[in-house]
Amino acid sequence: MKTSIAILSVAIALTGLSLRATAQSSSADSLKARPSFSIGADGGFSAGSFKHTNGWNIGGSLQADIPIVQQLYFSANASYLNFYGRTNIDGTGVSSPAIHFLPVKAGLKLFVLSDIYVQADAGAGFILNKDEVGAQRTAAFIYSPQVGIKLPLTGNSFIDASALYEASTKYTSGVDNTKVNFFGLRLAYGLSTK
Repeated sequence: MKTSIAILSVAIALTGLSLRATAQSSSADSLKARPSFSIGADGGFSAGSFKHTNGWNIGGSLQADIPIVQQLYFSANASYLNFYGRTNIDGTGVSSPAIHFLPVKAGLKLFVLSDIYVQADAGAGFILNKDEVGAQRTAAFIYSPQVGIKLPLTGNSFIDASALYEASTKYTSGVDNTKVNFFGLRLAYGLSTK
């Protein structure tokens, strides 16, 4: 008797969870079928030889996602990041200035599961204080693969969280640590159009 009640309780609980998951999935799918816009907080830490002169970064971003076909979107993103310079680099007493960085990218976002996506972007990264950091070029090619999750809230709003790697070509010929490479996180609040 106790076993029957336990099995019945588990069956009812599982049925309730599956109905709730179906409702949330439908809500998430309807959000994904429309253009959306998000504003996010970005942060991360430098990678490669760039990490020897500049450490972590913080900033913000704006992004638009436009549906192309089911589960595939065109994505456009512009952000501002401040890469903090290191002090006393390798015990030399030399400090590196902060880099004010403006990446502008476009790419594709593919939802591989209901709320989980992979995204690949490319574009240009602009150093806004080129003279202060001693770079030869203001702009360089950048690319950024990432993975993320889009979680529906109420109405047409959602939270978008992603992890990414971003890399650039050199801003000064022959100097590897002028490649702006980093691992980052983006946490954004977004709205889908009606």
